[in-house]
Amino acid sequence: MKSDAEKVSINNIKVITRSGLLIALSAIGAMIKIQGTIAFDSMPGYFAALFIGPTAGGFVAGLGHLLTAITSGFPLTLPLHLITALQMGLIVYIFGALSKKYNSIIVCSIAILLNGPIVTFISAMAAKAMGLPFSGITMFTTLIIPLTIASAANIIFSYIIFKFMTKKGR
Repeated sequence: MKSDAEKVSINNIKVITRSGLLIALSAIGAMIKIQGTIAFDSMPGYFAALFIGPTAGGFVAGLGHLLTAITSGFPLTLPLHLITALQMGLIVYIFGALSKKYNSIIVCSIAILLNGPIVTFISAMAAKAMGLPFSGITMFTTLIIPLTIASAANIIFSYIIFKFMTKKGR
């Protein structure tokens, strides 16, 4: 019989290993770009929030955005991409926490709204405050549709994969 310390150690190793694999998948998703820094990097983060827990999911998603920003050459500047990575981490954390209490349609809808229109607006206003060209309402109207569609795809696909994996007992 394993001691409590051995159980905790084994669980930590599982979390670190699973998180590492999902970060690697985020790196692959970062290469599948829809527009600029909009990519499939956050799907592993949303999945991690469901499969491992909200904290791991937020960490994977935040790193996933930074990987996309790196492979895109930080088009919105490093500070704005750091803000976006923090937003991604927070949104995915909220997604994971809410998924334990509410049904999937409500949770996915909230995450899509947060990661689509709300993050787009915050980023556009932050870019304007930083004095970046192509910011404010121009940035918002240009990015709102592709970012919301990509968010929906990342969120819904991660939920479907999670449900498939847990149904199969994997």
